[in-house]
Amino acid sequence: MRRGLVHVLAWTLATGAAVTLSWWGVHTVMAGTAYDPPRALPITAAEATTQESKPLASPSPAKSPAPAPSATSARPTPSKSPSPTASGQVRSYDTDGGRAVFDLGETSAALVSATPGTGWSMQVWKTESWIRVEFSSGADRVSVFCTWHDGPPRVEVGTY
Repeated sequence: MRRGLVHVLAWTLATGAAVTLSWWGVHTVMAGTAYDPPRALPITAAEATTQESKPLASPSPAKSPAPAPSATSARPTPSKSPSPTASGQVRSYDTDGGRAVFDLGETSAALVSATPGTGWSMQVWKTESWIRVEFSSGADRVSVFCTWHDGPPRVEVGTY
């Protein structure tokens, strides 16, 4: 009986140590990949009445094949609010998957906010010369891609 108890105690300690070490390793790696969440801009009453937005689409069971990537699947909506970095013009891009808002300066851009639509999820990638926001729902993907590496910032929206 005593020998069995020693074995259970040794197994419990070894398992606890393994779980702790694994958690610490994953925590260390994930802490290095986190980014600051985008900041939202306040919308004044005057802007709320003049700013157009299309309702966010919810996924339907019967979907037609996705069209080829095009910049026409999103409407940029200029905003007169000050940007978080006060460097350019804040533009909103409404897509079937959600909304992405960028602060477009003369030589760079910043992500102000990104909000997925109902039933959609979102991922964000950032580098020194581009930002990509991808909305996904099942096999459907909508990508909002802002680049400024070879000139002023430009935004392309693609559905695939």
